[in-house]
Amino acid sequence: VYVVLLVVCCVGTLMLFVLRNRRPEDRSDLLNVNRRDQHNDGPVQAFKRAVELLKTKEMLLVGMSSIYIGLETSFFSGVYGTCIGNTRAFGDEAKSLIGISGAFIGAGEILGGAAFGLGGKLTNRHGRDPIILFGFVVHMTAFYLIYINLPQSSPITEIVTDASYYPVLIDSNKYLAILCSFLLGLGDSSFNTQVYSILGSMFPEDSAPAFALFKFVQSLTAAAGFFYSKYLLLQWQLLILVVFGVAGTLAFFEVEWKTANASRKGYTQIG
Repeated sequence: VYVVLLVVCCVGTLMLFVLRNRRPEDRSDLLNVNRRDQHNDGPVQAFKRAVELLKTKEMLLVGMSSIYIGLETSFFSGVYGTCIGNTRAFGDEAKSLIGISGAFIGAGEILGGAAFGLGGKLTNRHGRDPIILFGFVVHMTAFYLIYINLPQSSPITEIVTDASYYPVLIDSNKYLAILCSFLLGLGDSSFNTQVYSILGSMFPEDSAPAFALFKFVQSLTAAAGFFYSKYLLLQWQLLILVVFGVAGTLAFFEVEWKTANASRKGYTQIG
């Protein structure tokens, strides 16, 4: 395992050296915030730039998508495996299914990342919103299947205490649970690839503060998701994901449509 990780790390590092330089036409932000000092930006200036970006409508809308990505990341990376492990209907296989679930989440991430990454020309032609819509539908489908398949109290305990232990509509099915793992990974890859893409296209000159804000919001909401996961039953956690999933998707659509319009006209100055 360590050898594999070391090789992957080295290959990934080497790939950074073969990335092309930005073309001259890439050097101005598509949706730009006025810059007073274009050179010699230090840590303090970079922080100020991040604050300026945070005040823009576009960054706030992308932040809504970041909130959803953080919440669903905490769910599939920690909560969902716990739910599977606490499902007594899976018997002695319950704990071993956690590892299989993680593998299928990774498979969904890899398949989605490869498909959406290699399909860059289609994205340029049809926009990013169809991919986001696909990810939204995939995640909503996964959330519904999880809701009917796993016990309501599974994020908290495996002990049978009341009716909340039992699934809502059907008997728990391990194959359906693993399918949901794959769908969670596939949907996550669609959101991540397109949010990274739109940030890079909107703020090529301000990529560092833009991505820093994205990761800050994502990490903050992921921490919040891990915190409340110990106290809320499964259906309430899924409801939170659905609400923020709808909000994040609609917010992304608005930014994408404005970005597409700005790219046809040149670029739009903000501030």
